[in-house]
Amino acid sequence: MGDYVWMDLKTGREFDVPIGAVVKLCDSGQIQVVDDEGNEHWIFPHNASHIKPMHPTSIHGVEDMIRLGDLNEAGILRNLLIRYREHLIYTYTGSILVAVNPYQLLPIYSPEQIRLYTNKKIGEMPPHIFAIADNCYYNMQRNNRDQCCIISGESGAGKTESTKLILQFLAAISGQHSWIEQQVLEANPILEAFGNAKTIRNDNSSRFGKYIDIHFNKRGAIEGAKIEQYLLEKSRVCRQAQDERNYHVFYCMLKGMTPEQKKKLGLGKATDYNYLAMGNCTTCDGRDDSKEYANIRSAMKVLMFTDTENWEISKLLAAILHMGNLRYEARMYDNLDACEVVRSASLITAASLLEVDPQDVMNCLTSRTIITRGETVSTPLSMEQALDVRDAFVKGIYGRLFVWIVEKINAAIYRPPSHELQSVRRSIGLLDIFGFENFTVNSFEQLCINFANENLQQFFVRHVFKLEQEEYNLENINWQHIEFTDNQDALDMIAIKPMNIISLIDEESKFPKGTDTTMLHKLNSQHKLNTNYIPPKNNHETQFGINHFAGVVYYETKGFLEKNRDTLHGDIIQLVHSSKNKFIKQIFQADVAMGAETRKRSPTLSSQFKRSLELLMRTLSGCQPFFVRCIKPNEYKKPMLFDRELCVRQLRYSGMMETIRIRRAGYPIRYSFVEFVDRYRVLMPGVKPAYKQGDLRGTCQRIAEAVLGKDDDWQIGKTKIFLKDHHDMLLEIERDKAITDKVILIQKVVRGFKDRSNFLKVRHSALMIQRYWRGHNCRKNYGAMRIGFLRLQALYRSRKLHTQYHMARRRIIEFQARCRGCLVRRAFRHRLWAVFTIQAYARGMIARRLYKRLKGEYHRRLEAEKLRLAEEERLRKEMSAKKAKEEAEKKHQVRLAQLAREDAEREVKEKEEARQKKELLDKMEKARNEPVNDSDMVDKMFGFLGTTSSLPGQEGQAPNGFEDLERAQKELEEEDLDAALPLPEEEEEDLSEYKFAKFAATYFQGTTTHTYIRRPLKQPLLYHEDEGDQLAALAVWITILRFMGDLPEPKYHTAMSDGSEKIPVMTKIYETLGKKTYKKELQALQGEGEVRICNLPSYGHKKNSVRHKLVSLTLKKKSKLTEEVTKRLHDGESTLQGNSMLEDRPTSNLEKLHFIIGNGILRPALRLEISAKSQLSFSVVPPTPSS
Repeated sequence: MGDYVWMDLKTGREFDVPIGAVVKLCDSGQIQVVDDEGNEHWIFPHNASHIKPMHPTSIHGVEDMIRLGDLNEAGILRNLLIRYREHLIYTYTGSILVAVNPYQLLPIYSPEQIRLYTNKKIGEMPPHIFAIADNCYYNMQRNNRDQCCIISGESGAGKTESTKLILQFLAAISGQHSWIEQQVLEANPILEAFGNAKTIRNDNSSRFGKYIDIHFNKRGAIEGAKIEQYLLEKSRVCRQAQDERNYHVFYCMLKGMTPEQKKKLGLGKATDYNYLAMGNCTTCDGRDDSKEYANIRSAMKVLMFTDTENWEISKLLAAILHMGNLRYEARMYDNLDACEVVRSASLITAASLLEVDPQDVMNCLTSRTIITRGETVSTPLSMEQALDVRDAFVKGIYGRLFVWIVEKINAAIYRPPSHELQSVRRSIGLLDIFGFENFTVNSFEQLCINFANENLQQFFVRHVFKLEQEEYNLENINWQHIEFTDNQDALDMIAIKPMNIISLIDEESKFPKGTDTTMLHKLNSQHKLNTNYIPPKNNHETQFGINHFAGVVYYETKGFLEKNRDTLHGDIIQLVHSSKNKFIKQIFQADVAMGAETRKRSPTLSSQFKRSLELLMRTLSGCQPFFVRCIKPNEYKKPMLFDRELCVRQLRYSGMMETIRIRRAGYPIRYSFVEFVDRYRVLMPGVKPAYKQGDLRGTCQRIAEAVLGKDDDWQIGKTKIFLKDHHDMLLEIERDKAITDKVILIQKVVRGFKDRSNFLKVRHSALMIQRYWRGHNCRKNYGAMRIGFLRLQALYRSRKLHTQYHMARRRIIEFQARCRGCLVRRAFRHRLWAVFTIQAYARGMIARRLYKRLKGEYHRRLEAEKLRLAEEERLRKEMSAKKAKEEAEKKHQVRLAQLAREDAEREVKEKEEARQKKELLDKMEKARNEPVNDSDMVDKMFGFLGTTSSLPGQEGQAPNGFEDLERAQKELEEEDLDAALPLPEEEEEDLSEYKFAKFAATYFQGTTTHTYIRRPLKQPLLYHEDEGDQLAALAVWITILRFMGDLPEPKYHTAMSDGSEKIPVMTKIYETLGKKTYKKELQALQGEGEVRICNLPSYGHKKNSVRHKLVSLTLKKKSKLTEEVTKRLHDGESTLQGNSMLEDRPTSNLEKLHFIIGNGILRPALRLEISAKSQLSFSVVPPTPSS
């Protein structure tokens, strides 16, 4: 009980193999077993002949199936099943990787996994796709030989995903992370969008084959790539089977485009288009078409697709969809079947996108032009023929668009090799080509696809079986011959021997009267005796069968020749030629340039595909191949579902059983004698290089016996040594160990030499330091004596310079006095001239106002007189002239009286306004003379500024009397001042020179401008020689910012209470400015400062003391502000740190004014600076009394 056994159910099915089971009960006369699928079986002992014990290696599974004890299909299948259930989807067969599609995302592809598998041999780590990619890369570098990775399997087995994973790994380990690597990776989303589609078997099935050749430079970095595409399934554009979709790009475009773009292209939903809704499937589980469209656009930008090209591609795709919605109506002309296209929005939109005339499209799709003996004959097409023509046109557009996209990608990622680098440039090729296909209805495309798979299977067979066994025979290796399935006969029948199937199809395609029926007849007559060919059962059937390596496939011959010709008739080419769309002309360039006769002789699709396949096989033959066999576990694309019969069929047709047998019995690792000796001679001391050896075979044998042992399973042939996988691993490990030992020895010697050299260098340096120190000591003593003499000389020179200085100072002072007098007189004259100018303008203004008033009165009276005359003239028609004159005179007198009253009222109003202004001035004068409360006055004047937290423009209500300035000012009535008498030209003054902006541009330092800024300055606006003035200027600006509310107050408060808070600040200012002893005390202070210069050793202390006294002279000592000024402004270091006095506590607006005024009084050099800063600050505030 508990033993594992093999149980053969003997169902008789072709792909049924024994299943693994575990014995649960065997005591009741019957044996109860539970198989791997969970089914219970009761077996009688006399019927137990179909139960066999299981080898221990098959119970829990192995990573390399060569090590399986049960070497049969059942053992291989159970090993894959066990690992699949444990989410271990990769398994080795020697160096061949078997990958089972998990149909779910597994966390085994992270950057950490890439790091773990980098530079590791196959077998060192668990099986993984990254291990194959890593061995491809390092074999390329080590052997300097091109590599290729052939990824094969049925549709839906995971070939495309495996290719993308290998690409990502190669981009990661190349180590450059360059733009070209990004471009190579971004080519995949574009190719998948235009070449992949959802099928019954696969949600992301590649409907074309591709070979990506990645080029590496000598450093192992990716420097380019080239993509070859094979046999795009163009028929999918026009028709899809049930539950299948068209190519991804159509659905992505409809989901991802903006409404404006879709409106320009006339697009709607996917269900609106026949070409997309034919399979009744417009969505795909697990795919976000909108997100995929964004990825496609991003990838196109990386690969240098311009916006214009992207838009042109979208136009062609939209035109294809609209063409699919065209509707036909059958007609009969001259007893001939004909049809016509129903004029619809789809026709108009498609024609506009293709930039052709809609009538030309209709004619092209419903008739065919034939040229016979120089005459042109137009033949109508039946509805069926017209639909075929439309579909052919659409397939032609899409196929040529796909080829153009691949060429565009290659233009971005391919770098032609230079002649100098040709010898060192290597490549890794990744082949992702369509898997073996066998549908309900198989057509020409399936024949080409299965032909390609036959070639790949033959390549695999030749590499693994034929070449292996042939080489063993040539090298006289002891070897047991293994029988294997060879598909060479099928290849000969399809494409190699004379009169093969491909050549017969081509021959029939070139006959004008050749049909699918005549082609099938020729195939039957030529190959009916071939065992791999299955003819139709009767003359009415249109199918023939081929016995492929993966089974029999029946092909429907209907449409074979038309698909093989792959040509468009002349009407369509002429329509393209007439288009104004340059892009469609570009992709049809070869067809347009080719004549009608030339198009008939152009190579057929099968011949082109055969030639491309031959080139591919030649390329693969020149590379060292790695194989990845992808297995599809079930047909339902569901995770954790394992279909045993489906997997057995794939394993059997892939030759996996024979592969395991030949890999187990064979020697996958082989070296020529020269390569082996040069690589592993480090394992035996004293072995010379290969070119110096006489007996290379004997040397190889000695090395192998020393490392691997005499009795191990390795062999030596005529020119090569043959090893197992584990032998190569053991040799590499020993080689790495030997090289490491030699490297350590070299490092030891080098480090000894380095340390000895360093010691000698240090010793030499110590001697040099001693020598220089002794010289320095002598020079120091000499220097001390020399300084003494220099001091005597300095004293004498200082006396002499002192005398010269005082003499020059007196002369300069006298010169300054005369200059200042000159400047004062010049300023007085300038101001006097300004006063005269103002007076002249004022008198002129008064005269003009008087003139204007008199002129207005004159015009009013003149107007009244005109009205009187007009009135008199009007009344003469009604009455006599005398009465008319009297009546007009009465009305004239009334109007004159009205004008007199208006003039009187105006004079009264002007007098009232003058009286109010006088009263206001008297009131302001009276208020000025009255004692005021300083705090109330400041709050009243500057309360509109708000608190320090107020935002600019939200300071508060304007003061009383200035509310009207908050509102928009009314436009003043324009006065006519043209009549003013102009002053002489020499007395006119250019007032632009007094503009503040000009002053700022001339005198401001640095990059400061005349505009207001709400942050502290890094330097004063004007230049100041004294450092104290510079720091005080910065402090004044900070105070102005806080006064304006643009800089917050300090949040902590240093308490000071000496009773001075109750004294009005204005009183302090008046008392301070009124001191009569200011001048005397200042002179005394300066004198005292000069005395202290001589007495104190520290000049910095003297400077601070003088500044302290100067500050104390500005305001009374009991003033809180004065104490802070005297405490802080005299200290150069504190001021240098940013005027810490301003950070002690919050201050009121009056204290800020006090601080600004105090600095203006104390430092005359700052007055112009303060004036400029005031102009800056009030340039952003609404006009108020404070401004």
